[in-house]
Amino acid sequence: MVLTPTGLRFQGDLYPCTIGKGGITCRKQEGDGATPRGVHRIVGMLYRPDRIARPVPWARPIGPRDLWSDDSSDDDYNMMVRAPYPHSHERLRRADPLYDLVFLTDWNWPYAVKGRGSAIFVHQYRRAGYPTEGCIALSRAHLHSIASGIRYRTRLIVR
Repeated sequence: MVLTPTGLRFQGDLYPCTIGKGGITCRKQEGDGATPRGVHRIVGMLYRPDRIARPVPWARPIGPRDLWSDDSSDDDYNMMVRAPYPHSHERLRRADPLYDLVFLTDWNWPYAVKGRGSAIFVHQYRRAGYPTEGCIALSRAHLHSIASGIRYRTRLIVR
């Protein structure tokens, strides 16, 4: 997958997408809203089993207590954690459909540098053109189409 100025290119197709409200950066920091430039790998796929079927055999279900730590002062920074969790985090099982299907990248993972920015996901967008907090977002249909073609360690190139 290659992020271009006109969309996300994958297997010969170009998919419209949105990126972080902070644009693309070489100096990613927690909370800057930017999408980090570089070559990243897809290291996981999460899905909501109460909303969609398992998209690929290696996808992992999102449970009601699943969270993602974005607290750079905690030892579990930039890791999936479970509630109850007293530190700053993002809920993975959301009321809206944004995280019904999520590709996890290896941005600042598995050995997180404190403050360099937590998870960069590929997920569903709120609406076309609406920026993210640093992730890459696509329409539901395009996300599902890509899910069937990616593999563990598929490259995501952000130029």
